[in-house]
Amino acid sequence: MSLRWNRREVLQGLLAASTAIIVPKGEGAQDVAPIPVEQVEIQITPISAFTFRLSILPVNRGCVAKIVTDGSLVKNSWSAPVTKLRAGSKEVISVGDLRFKISAHPVSIRIANDHGDVIQQFDWDENTGVLSFLSGSAPLLALGEGGAQFDRRGSKDSMRSGQSAYKLATHGGRVPIPWIISTSGWGIFFHQPYGTFDFTGEQGRFQTANPGAALDFFLVASPDPATIMAEYARITGFAEMPPLWSLGYQQSHRTLASREEVLFEAKTFREKKLPCDALIYLGTGFCPSGWNTENGSFSWNSQVFSNPKEMLDELHRDHFHAVVHAVILSDRLRGTVHDSCDLTRFDEESASCYWDAHRKDFAMGIDGWWPDEGDPLDIPSRLARNRMYWEGPRMDRPNERPYALHRNGYAGMQRYASFLWSGDVYSTWETLKTHVPIALNTALSGIPYWGTDIGGFVPTSEFTAELYLRWFQFGAFCPLFRCHGRTWKLRLPWGWNTGDPGPVEIRNYDGAAIPDSSQLRDTRVEPICRKYLELRYRMLPYLYSAVRECAMTGMPIMRALWLHFPDDLKAVACSDQYLWGKSVLVAPVVEKGATTRRVYLPRGAWYDFWTRERHEGGREISRPVDLETIPLYVREGSIVPMGPVKQYTGEKVNEPLSVWIYPGADGSFLLYEDDGTSFDHRKGEWMGIQMSWDNKRRTLSLQLVAGSRMREPRTRTITVDLSGVTRSVIFEGRPVEVSFQA
Repeated sequence: MSLRWNRREVLQGLLAASTAIIVPKGEGAQDVAPIPVEQVEIQITPISAFTFRLSILPVNRGCVAKIVTDGSLVKNSWSAPVTKLRAGSKEVISVGDLRFKISAHPVSIRIANDHGDVIQQFDWDENTGVLSFLSGSAPLLALGEGGAQFDRRGSKDSMRSGQSAYKLATHGGRVPIPWIISTSGWGIFFHQPYGTFDFTGEQGRFQTANPGAALDFFLVASPDPATIMAEYARITGFAEMPPLWSLGYQQSHRTLASREEVLFEAKTFREKKLPCDALIYLGTGFCPSGWNTENGSFSWNSQVFSNPKEMLDELHRDHFHAVVHAVILSDRLRGTVHDSCDLTRFDEESASCYWDAHRKDFAMGIDGWWPDEGDPLDIPSRLARNRMYWEGPRMDRPNERPYALHRNGYAGMQRYASFLWSGDVYSTWETLKTHVPIALNTALSGIPYWGTDIGGFVPTSEFTAELYLRWFQFGAFCPLFRCHGRTWKLRLPWGWNTGDPGPVEIRNYDGAAIPDSSQLRDTRVEPICRKYLELRYRMLPYLYSAVRECAMTGMPIMRALWLHFPDDLKAVACSDQYLWGKSVLVAPVVEKGATTRRVYLPRGAWYDFWTRERHEGGREISRPVDLETIPLYVREGSIVPMGPVKQYTGEKVNEPLSVWIYPGADGSFLLYEDDGTSFDHRKGEWMGIQMSWDNKRRTLSLQLVAGSRMREPRTRTITVDLSGVTRSVIFEGRPVEVSFQA
């Protein structure tokens, strides 16, 4: 092993003592020294009608402390503060519909609406640096990926990041984001400094990691969940659009024996007609034989990729995208890829120098990157890494959307279209069950492109064909649809009927086990996987439109029911099901041997996706399930576009777009389409079809969205399906109606 690999091991061992992302020991005030400041200045700055920046700034010798930036905010300032108060001052100000009652000593900020209802109150203890705030009786959500789920009330959170932070086996890696949402109608983003949370008392408590620093946080106040999500995006950024292929199925590999095995797996997908867009290759170091020579290396393993350019070209001819694993060996990363770099004195902590090491492989035809590890990185370094994998590829392919699947990140990572996966979880039923609420809190934290290692990374005695299929079904309704893990051949859709689990890579994992041999000849698995692969690709028009909505509004793709049913207490508290976009309710089966699944349907009518049976909402129902069924329901008034089955996202299939109507209420849907690869949509090269369903008239209207244009083919045949009755229409960009009147 190289000295750099030894250094990597040292860095892993020092994780517990790493930098600003890991908070100091102790969560209580007794561990914190008094703040050595003369006084503080309170500043209130309006960001919008709903969002306000509140800053408590130490003043020493007449100088007001500066707010440290970490890269999470879209910009460092918005406008001038509407008030500045120091010790001995009190003030009541009105900003829009809100009234702020402010005291500078002791520091207290009370916010009420124009009816006098208190929305939030902040009290700051100058001796300990603890900021107390009203936590209320409603569920508290978000706070990033991982940690205690679903409602954060009753928990203490040290906000420690990484794989060793909190119950890795079941909860996965922790990516803490200090953004907390109350379903009663507010959200707070704690910008600076970093700190810990305590929700065990009557009030929430935020303990800063650096009590002497400027305290800077943002309050969003609105009864509308969509507004809260949009305002958080206003602060930390809206998500960028990823390439369309990244929303297809991604197959990850571990130990590869040879060139022949690499190409065989690719050919098998096409021969079996199992849809797939990306093949992901692990690096040598975590397995005996990967794409490169060792972790951190950008040199190809000649035993596996004997001629990398030739093999990548062959994968591309079969319409696969190739993604490779990359490990950062430094515990810092600074700057951007556009900074200067002296290549004669390589600086691995410089983003420009570090990215340069990628470029030769990228030029060969690599399509995406899998940036692994990075737990010791502090917040600015994490965001510098997210940014590097967004801006670096565009240096050489300026009009191609990059793809990177990260283990780590922070608030603002969505600005770089960063995907995130939940880390090295175990193959257990408890893990699958826990990951449904984890998905929702991650999405509410502004990270839309998320997924898991389908099947769980570490195999256990619970890893069976049944668990794999239930996880696969859940993965089909996550933005990242990707299988990965040890005994990696069981992550292949056909792997459970070969008798070969793949190389045994258990090693030093408590509870790890090789799946029982009785499970390895199960003919049911492949056709069920095919069913959900084909469904995922058929639903791409719906999914891609939801991704566009996310990029424009901040509304996530996987949606907690609270986002659409804030007045339904059961829906607000629901953590085991979610909306996929705005219309499709997904209820993953997470219990071993389940024959039924209890599903809560919010108010209104809902249709069973599989049977089209209509159910009245506002109640819980019991849905029978067999091994191949995940309960899906579509609410009345929904318009769901469905494309043809494809083997890869870019395949040209000469079949019409289907539009499924679920009657019972008026509804609308904006179908979004662009080339799926470039940034030309920023220049107006996109098509939007506004679809509107008039339930009384039983008529669907289609209209081209202003500012968009028809794409090839400029004449579209669309089949409209209403409860099994179909009509066909030719859409050429002019308004048209499809009537189902008798």
